[in-house]
Amino acid sequence: MEIGIGKIRGLQQIADSDGILSMCAMDHRGSLRSMIAEECNRAVEYSEMVGRKIELCSILGKHASAVLLDPVFGAAQCISRTALPRDTGLLVSIEATGYSGGQEQRLTQLLEGWGVEKIKRMGASAVKILVYYRPDLKELARQQRDVISKVANECIRYDIPFLVEPKSFPVGDEINNPAKFAAIKEQLVIQSVVDITALPIDVLKGEFPVDLGPERSEAHAIEICRQLNDVSRVPWVILSAGVDFELFCRQVEIACKAGASGFLGGRAIWQEAMNIDNEQKRVGYLSTVAVDRLKKLIGIASRYGVPWYRKFGGSVGELAKISESWYKEY
Repeated sequence: MEIGIGKIRGLQQIADSDGILSMCAMDHRGSLRSMIAEECNRAVEYSEMVGRKIELCSILGKHASAVLLDPVFGAAQCISRTALPRDTGLLVSIEATGYSGGQEQRLTQLLEGWGVEKIKRMGASAVKILVYYRPDLKELARQQRDVISKVANECIRYDIPFLVEPKSFPVGDEINNPAKFAAIKEQLVIQSVVDITALPIDVLKGEFPVDLGPERSEAHAIEICRQLNDVSRVPWVILSAGVDFELFCRQVEIACKAGASGFLGGRAIWQEAMNIDNEQKRVGYLSTVAVDRLKKLIGIASRYGVPWYRKFGGSVGELAKISESWYKEY
């Protein structure tokens, strides 16, 4: 699979020296504001949202291979205030928070006034989009693929990596019946990977496809994750989806053993800190508990993960064939 030299450079920036993606998500907007407001029982202003992003990025960013930030409260602010370490990759979200179409027709909207060209121009390493996706809802799935394709083509134009996060969701009587949704989630996730990695994207930010309950063995989970790996045409990482930290550790190990190139975790690493209203105590929690969590996840991914370039057929010695006249053709 051919990949542009700009995309290669961006992927190098968001990975460690061994090609493993150990990334921390902190691009939450509406969900983060709701977490803070609910715990602290007060309105959450713009300045406080920015402050929380600065804390997260300055404390956790120095340990992660990359951080994921949003354009509203985080990306430019963390650069301006020197919270983002110079050697840490930067992914920036392109979608608006939430979705249109209602609970059962979740259509992703791009953030107005924002786009790939601006993400590239600000010096970011990669573009990320979240899409709610049900392959069995044919028309909605087509519309979501159209959104992805639009951004993918812009990322090709500006030669910047593109990460896509498809998330399944319940509809109909699945909404009030979690067991029914869990029963079909495995195949929903697998088919979503088939559909979305057929598009010109660079990294899949995948859901863990299996409920690791007592009735499901880890052997079964590894087998399903191997199926995911087999059908994915691009390197993939596992997302945390707000699960508790110990469960996420298990998911990362299983996914990496099955072929994942690492993780992109957020709330599983730092969510409890958002419940602490006292800044000194919150920073203390992030600097100890959250940092230790991130380091543990990095250790798991480093031990079991597969370098991102393997999916593209490259090696650390040569990631792309470069001709003598490449600069003329670029």
